[in-house]
Amino acid sequence: MALHSAHSALTLTPDVDRAACAPRARTDPIVPPFAFTPALKRELAPLYERVKDVVTPMEWVHYAPLVKAINELKRERGAVILAHNYMTPEIFHCVGDFRGDSLQLAKEAARTDAKVIVQAGVHFMAETSKLLSPDKTVLIPDPLAGCSLASSITAEDVRALRAAYPGVPIVTYVNTSAAVKAECDITCTSSNAVKIVEGLGAPRVLLIPDQYLAKYVQTQTDKVEIITWKGSCEVHERFTGEEMEAMRAADPGLKIIAHPECPPDVIEASDFTGSTAAMIDWVKTKRPAKVVLVTECSMASNVAAEVPDVEFVRPCNLCPHMKRISLEKIYEALLYNRYEVTVDPTVAEKARRAVERMVEASA
Repeated sequence: MALHSAHSALTLTPDVDRAACAPRARTDPIVPPFAFTPALKRELAPLYERVKDVVTPMEWVHYAPLVKAINELKRERGAVILAHNYMTPEIFHCVGDFRGDSLQLAKEAARTDAKVIVQAGVHFMAETSKLLSPDKTVLIPDPLAGCSLASSITAEDVRALRAAYPGVPIVTYVNTSAAVKAECDITCTSSNAVKIVEGLGAPRVLLIPDQYLAKYVQTQTDKVEIITWKGSCEVHERFTGEEMEAMRAADPGLKIIAHPECPPDVIEASDFTGSTAAMIDWVKTKRPAKVVLVTECSMASNVAAEVPDVEFVRPCNLCPHMKRISLEKIYEALLYNRYEVTVDPTVAEKARRAVERMVEASA
């Protein structure tokens, strides 16, 4: 059974004030306090070694001074950077202190002793970090880094679902605003969704807002009836089964690895389906000669940096929101202590419990 949202996808999550968080206009370029000298090249050679297969020497001339500046500022400010798998390699491998999918980063946000957390990801991730670390300063380099999936549902929508399905537990994907999480019973990620919905022990569960994740979870369990919401990720929904079949026909040895946010025909055409963490583990373990990761394009670059013996075919769909985060903006966030993410205390208390229940269930 599916419910259809009347809300169109927005750039920001529903509870973000565009005017209040719009970045100031810049007329001057970002100039880090270091130049790309032979000495700096030698100093950062170990970092470049990590990304040399996916970052060109010409690009590194630009990136290296910013990498140096960011890593020094982190030490000065007692800060850590949480880098999502969809960040570009120079961020993911060269300045990220903790790297991974939403669940991994949520756990690190709760565990870290750092005073400042810089979220190299999108807004709902920064909110989640703030929920789990309420006494820490959480910064997002670009507050306009939203999420089409998070914008597909509001807290009001969830309250309407609660009224329409009394007594039915509501599980929300972490790709939602804190306001939405506050109205739900527990959160989940793509890596633990099946475990979470089965663990509730209910015959029916609302799994919102990603319709494709919900449909995939339903194929993995016969213990629960899944009720869906018509939300989707603008990156994953663009892939098609026809596209997958065409790639396989062109190269029969190609392995196709899909994220569960993809449409069912894509998953059906794939050799393996799993969360970002599971996809990475599959490639590192199986070491296929040639593979396509059917997800946000930068993840392939990040994995390719670690397994250069694997050839990656890239049907490159980029997330425009993730790509708002750059080394320049991370540097500015640390330098000027901006943009701080806050959550209304009355919302935070309920939303935190929903996230903590997920973390506890995934321990």
